[in-house]
Amino acid sequence: MSVGAADESELSELRSAVRDFLEAKSPEEAVRKLMESEPRYDPAVWAQLTEQLRLPGLAIPEEYGGDGFGPVELGVVLEEMGRALLCAPFFATVVLAAQALLASGDAEACARFLPGIAAGATTATLAVAENSGSWDPALISARAVRDGEGGEGGWRLTGRKSFVIDGTTADLVLVVARTVGGPSLFAVDGTAPGLTAESMETLDATRAMARLTLDAVPATLIGSDGSGGRIMAKVLDFASVALAAEQSGGARRCLETAAEYARTRHQFGRPIGSFQAVKHKCADMLVQVELAEAASREAARLAAEGSPDYPVAAGVAHVACSRAYMFTAMENIHVHGGIGFTWEHPAHLYFRRAKSSQLLFGGPAVYHERLLDRLGI
Repeated sequence: MSVGAADESELSELRSAVRDFLEAKSPEEAVRKLMESEPRYDPAVWAQLTEQLRLPGLAIPEEYGGDGFGPVELGVVLEEMGRALLCAPFFATVVLAAQALLASGDAEACARFLPGIAAGATTATLAVAENSGSWDPALISARAVRDGEGGEGGWRLTGRKSFVIDGTTADLVLVVARTVGGPSLFAVDGTAPGLTAESMETLDATRAMARLTLDAVPATLIGSDGSGGRIMAKVLDFASVALAAEQSGGARRCLETAAEYARTRHQFGRPIGSFQAVKHKCADMLVQVELAEAASREAARLAAEGSPDYPVAAGVAHVACSRAYMFTAMENIHVHGGIGFTWEHPAHLYFRRAKSSQLLFGGPAVYHERLLDRLGI
């Protein structure tokens, strides 16, 4: 377990603190406002999230200025963020970028970038997918060549990246690009010359996406040349577990919303929750939510323990939680009836997040194949 592993009472306190903060800072009105704004998050809330709860440094080792907690504690935070649809660069910075740095094994790069991330002063992201949306390093076409003018160790990147989470606001962009040695990881300053970032219009406006154009952008190699495939395998396992936690939190919120509506909405002189069809919908939602939480929390526990079963559990969590979130998001709309089918209803915010999360790392066909690969099939 992590050196800073929390017990059940501490996890409960962490959940309560995060939920209270998000209920105050990320109500539906704030989410809708940020969906239409640029940047797609509130810097003041990000600062408070750092100062009051120290969340950016939660899962970063103490040697780099973090609190040294692990996937279990991070999962609690992400469940609550998924429940509240928090618009913030947390997933991109803490899950994708920070974990890519740690997976690289590059101590110098970690010492250079992680303290800023842990302090909430640096936002970061990971740019992998291109036009196809695939996260497979073997399909990457962006190129990196050594910079003849930059001295030893300098590189230049050329290509395009799509579906980069919080890519327009990141201070640090980690880019997977191809060299002669194979896919490799590079660090790029968010204001580097030759780097252009534009917002992408996607189904889910609560998770900001960007398209990056790299035109001979100066970059620094992270880890060894050609190690991008190995790094991405580790990152995808960790990110799948983190996303599963976020998905299970959103699914739980859909269940809560549907159950509350079923209790309070009356037709024919009785609550609609007393009708068998609605009861069965809520019961099916409960089963899916419980399965999702069990899968994501077990995967987080195995990740914290360094279990050899962790990669398989990560794949299972990704499949189970993607399915559960889509199911509960759709059933929540059905329970609400006619009003639930209007785009203005909050149920659709969760439906859109459920769909975008399902597709985030390549979609069902890809994550099923990834699970089979982890099983050795």
